Amino acid sequence: MLKDITFGQYIETNSPIHKLDPRTKLILLILNIVFLFLTKNMYSLAFAAVFLITIILISKVPLKIYLKNIKAIWFIVVFTSLINLLYGKTGKTLISFWKITITTGGVYRALFLALRIIILIIISSVLTYTTTPNDLTDGIESLLSPLRYIGLGAAVHTIAMMMTIALRFIPTLVDETEKIMNAQKARGADLENGKFRDKIKALVPILVPLLISSIRRAYDLAEAMECRCYNGGVGRVKMKRLKYGLNDLAALIVCLLFCAGIIILNTLFKQVII
Repeated sequence: MLKDITFGQYIETNSPIHKLDPRTKLILLILNIVFLFLTKNMYSLAFAAVFLITIILISKVPLKIYLKNIKAIWFIVVFTSLINLLYGKTGKTLISFWKITITTGGVYRALFLALRIIILIIISSVLTYTTTPNDLTDGIESLLSPLRYIGLGAAVHTIAMMMTIALRFIPTLVDETEKIMNAQKARGADLENGKFRDKIKALVPILVPLLISSIRRAYDLAEAMECRCYNGGVGRVKMKRLKYGLNDLAALIVCLLFCAGIIILNTLFKQVII
């Protein structure tokens, strides 16, 4: 399952989305997430799904890579759907036995929220798949630059760097965990069988080396930055300056049309899921 976690990786395909300004992609991501949570019926959510499929096709990133992220979080999707399926009491009763009642409203709500989570994960993955860590850092720093006017200028670059490093090291930590698990299995450790309590205990030989390895990597990274005389964003200049283009304007217009479509569909169809 660890191999299925691809979030945080950059995949170069030279698509129109790759060429967008990172600030534009960050703004579009925020707008998409906000209006995704504003969807109130299956029609607006289906519209969001179609919009997402279009983005996937334009990004030229293979669909199987996006689906790997869904495979990695299937438990969350199933658990959320099950909770809403059992506690949804609206609509006609489909199944009723003991204290369990499944209604049409519960089924509708379970499917709705499962699809919303899947779209949310995939739309967030588009940003990391199509943006290099350096561009992402520059984009976050640029968007946070107004914080300088309230005395947080020194923290802007630090926050951007921390967020980017965290995303960058997700694939690295996944690979490190996979190596540690294979090493423990080679030593005879049983990580898959047994009771739930035994599986929890089996995680200790994995988490301890992973924690030590993470601290060592953090120390090496800090030492490398010090050797290069890194002192934050003060006095630093950009080798590649960010510039908005016509393609960024076009992408923003398309996103605003998407947001307007969500509002219109929410207004036309009154069935509400919150």
